[in-house]
Amino acid sequence: MKSSSTGGLVYSTDGGRMCPECRKPLAQCLCKQAQTIPAGDGVARVSRETKGRGGKSVTVIKGLALDGAALNALGKQLRNACGSGGTVKDGVIEIQGDHCERVMESLQKQGIRAKRAGG
Repeated sequence: MKSSSTGGLVYSTDGGRMCPECRKPLAQCLCKQAQTIPAGDGVARVSRETKGRGGKSVTVIKGLALDGAALNALGKQLRNACGSGGTVKDGVIEIQGDHCERVMESLQKQGIRAKRAGG
């Protein structure tokens, strides 16, 4: 079996997703690959989705140009404001239930421009 210079550990049950460059968990990655901030236009888009969730509705917030730690902190604040559970996945905040109006009010109080997306 050949060893590849670009290959290596991608996932570990101890640390979750691993950075291929520095081989540390993505949360503790020091290289530039994990430090990139997703490009956004400065407007948070708030929508409600039910697709693929067994009919349950989820409020989704996309388009925030924040790093991982700031996104997790904002997600926690929004979950507390809505009194509901949720998660942060791939730069998207998901909150259980239909809380679009509450989320938009909370974002505007924090000075983040938010608009309703979807139908």
